[in-house]
Parts: sequence; structure tokens; C-alpha cells
Amino acid sequence: MTKTKAYQVFGTTNPLEFLVERTNNFLYGLWCNKHITQKQYEKLKVRKDEAELAHLYFLPKAYKPGKPLKPIMSGLKSPTIAISRWLDGTLRPLFNRLASDTTITNGVQLIKQVESWSAKYLTPTTSFVTIDVTGLYTMIPQERGITAIKRLIEASNFETNRWR
Repeated sequence: MTKTKAYQVFGTTNPLEFLVERTNNFLYGLWCNKHITQKQYEKLKVRKDEAELAHLYFLPKAYKPGKPLKPIMSGLKSPTIAISRWLDGTLRPLFNRLASDTTITNGVQLIKQVESWSAKYLTPTTSFVTIDVTGLYTMIPQERGITAIKRLIEASNFETNRWR
């Protein structure tokens, strides 16, 4: 977590009120500039009495030697969770359309995909490799991630009127 500087220890300071205010000001600016509708603004606006800071907890990686701990950030009531869900719902159709051929969602689908590949591509010497990615989302620079999403939307002729 210190490598990516994605998280910050606050000590005794509680930044929740500041985060709620900053998030609501950001949403208000989007609404004033007609980037989101009044209905979206009302739905995404953070209610101070319902917001909580994200919680950090750890789960052991039972399959690894020494059982190291895996950090988990749970932000189910964080000030930006509604924005995150809205953004996921908005971009999900684009992702599903573009990644459907390369996404495997369960074991049954994996077996069917391997069976379809086996006749053409798999040989007795074929090896399967898995990769453990460390800190995937915190390793993506935010500005570059936003630029990549913009380019993807433009290149795919994604209907931006869905955002309203």
C-alpha cells in the first residue's frame, strides 16, 4: 500500500466530513454545468448521516506459504460509492460488448472455452499459466486511466446519451 501511495493513514483526524463536502461540491459542479441531470445529482449526492469511511481489513491467503495477509478495502458506505456504482452501470454495457470474447466468468464457461480451443490450438506440450497481479487498481495512474476510457468511448461510438 505504501508503494502506490493509494492509501493514507490519518491518525486521529477524521476526513469524512471533508470527503462528503468535496464529493457533493464535485457533483454540484457537474449538475450546474449540465453534465448530469437533476435526478442523477439527487441520486448521487452523499447524505452525511449515511456515509462512512472505507474500512480496511485483512484476510489470510491460506494457499500461500506463511499465510500472508491480503488487504481488503470495503467502501460500501464511502462518499463515492454511489458514483462508483453509477459509473460501473454506465460503462458496463461497453465493457461487456468489447470484452465478451475474452472474458471468462465461471468454471463451466472456462471448460467450454478450453474444449473449443483444444482442437485448433492446444497440443500435449501446451502449458497453462496463471498470474497474480498485485495492487491492480492502485497501480493504474488515474489520469491515464481516464484518458484510456475516453479513447475507448470515442473509438467504439458508445452512446453518451445513456449518461443522462
